[in-house]
Amino acid sequence: MMKLIRGLAPVSIRRKLILAMVVCVLVPASLTLLIYNSLTQQAVKKQAIANVEDSLMLVHGSVSNRLKSMLNIANYIQINSGLKSYFKLVASGNDEGTEYEKFTEWNRVLEQLDSLTAAGEKSYVTVLLSNGSYFMNYSVSDYNPLNILKAPWFERLKELNGVESYWIGPEPTAYNYDKFDHPYQISVARTLRLDGTEIYGYVVVTMMEDQLHQIYGDLSADQRVLLLDGNGVIISSTDPKQVGTVFPYADGDGSRKSTSIRTIGGQKHLVSQRNVLFTGWRLVLVQPYQDAIVDISSIFNRVFLFQLISFVAFTLLFVALIRAFTKPLVRLGKVTSAVQRGNLLVRSGVRGNDEIGRLGLLFDQMLDRVKDMINEISETQARKRKAELKMLQAQINPHFLFNVLNSIRMNVMRRGDPESAKMIGSLSILLRMTISRHEDEISLHEEIDLVSHYVALMNMRQKAEVKLVTDMDPEAFLIKVPRFVLQPIVENAIIHGLMQKNGEIAVRAKAEAGFVKLSIEDNGQGMTEAERIRLQGKLRNRETAPDRETSGNFSGIGLENVAERMRLLFGEAFRADVFSSLGRGTVIEMHIPFREGFRDVSSDAGG
Repeated sequence: MMKLIRGLAPVSIRRKLILAMVVCVLVPASLTLLIYNSLTQQAVKKQAIANVEDSLMLVHGSVSNRLKSMLNIANYIQINSGLKSYFKLVASGNDEGTEYEKFTEWNRVLEQLDSLTAAGEKSYVTVLLSNGSYFMNYSVSDYNPLNILKAPWFERLKELNGVESYWIGPEPTAYNYDKFDHPYQISVARTLRLDGTEIYGYVVVTMMEDQLHQIYGDLSADQRVLLLDGNGVIISSTDPKQVGTVFPYADGDGSRKSTSIRTIGGQKHLVSQRNVLFTGWRLVLVQPYQDAIVDISSIFNRVFLFQLISFVAFTLLFVALIRAFTKPLVRLGKVTSAVQRGNLLVRSGVRGNDEIGRLGLLFDQMLDRVKDMINEISETQARKRKAELKMLQAQINPHFLFNVLNSIRMNVMRRGDPESAKMIGSLSILLRMTISRHEDEISLHEEIDLVSHYVALMNMRQKAEVKLVTDMDPEAFLIKVPRFVLQPIVENAIIHGLMQKNGEIAVRAKAEAGFVKLSIEDNGQGMTEAERIRLQGKLRNRETAPDRETSGNFSGIGLENVAERMRLLFGEAFRADVFSSLGRGTVIEMHIPFREGFRDVSSDAGG
């Protein structure tokens, strides 16, 4: 799995930057959209519920007023003293008077009943007395008031107390005039009682059901209002087929006001309800949830689309900027690949004031420096091969002499001449160091031992004796130097400094901070300042000395060759100085730097 992820990971810095940008922008944008969506949905839900409740509140006010008007009619009949007195007399049979007076009084009551409904919606008002007498604002041919006694709910009226009312509905319309146009009716009934609570009559106020659903029929097409009784039976609806059926989605907890989201027919609906206080009924408004939030959802969708387009546009812009910013890096990458293939002449040409511009400049300067270093190394190797060739040329004659001298030394020892044998042995050691040692470097104490044999040979060769004095710090013993680095200097001191006369040559090595100071001092005739300066210049010149005719001795290597070999081994840290004056001798002083690892080796050797 990790290998697959690594394989899909971008390899170029440009793609990594683009991926980082997409992640850093996409993730916050997605989280913002999710949070915005969540908050918006909650706000949409609250707003939709508030809108539904506002619509239901308006309908509730109108329906409550309409039902209250029915209740007001019943209240007026029940508390009007004139009507109450007249109804009590009629119910008890004590309404005395002529037929004309009775008719006049009866007619006056009917006019009052008619006046109760003249100003508002049409209502049927019936006053039914216990002796079978009745008063109403409609014709007997339209409906016989005595049929109320046969209604299934009539016996429940006897259970009412005081001003309690009994709401009846829905019932099929019983009035012939409205039966065909208005299929259902709704009624409220109340009892008329004597002071001893004995019932002497009943008041029934009836209106058509469609007078209610006309109120909420003007709402939007997606909103549907129902009037339910306490059992959830639909009392009033814009669809007459629903009247009398049970609506199962309303709350049954009797709360005065509630709104919830219910699933009806597989679709979410907002169901809001309010109790009509004085009836025990409930008004319920039902609206599809999507229709309730369609306007706000449309706003959200437009905002989401705008954010999506903005994200895509800014992403493309950022990608273009990334490509422009990283173009110099791509150029540097191509130049690096060309350099890897061996093309050291190519240059990036990237310049600027920013980090990439400075990187391009430094990279080109580095290539220039590498080219110069390659040329310098090539030149150094050429000089080193030239110096080695001269060293080899210097070894050719001693190689032949070494074999001959071994034979001579054996013959001399057999004849009893130890002085000559010793001289031949020193010469053999000197030649053996030249021929048999293949390493380029030897320790300083070996080099001094080699010089001591050379001085011994020179003393046997000439009449004057040269004394060799050595003074070395222990830390300088093991420092590595090229072979025959001291012999040419000592040879020059004997021949040119002491002029092959008696004298002293002192070789001193002193370890100081970071280097060894090696000095070769003679007490010869010295040299003029001009000669010293000329020799100092030769020792510090990088070029090797011109080729000389070798005469079979070691002086052909030359001081310049010694300085060149030391410089090749120790680099620019090596320095050679000449100190001299006429009549006071000459000092050749060399500063040899410690190389890495020397101090550890010397410490181990000393400890």
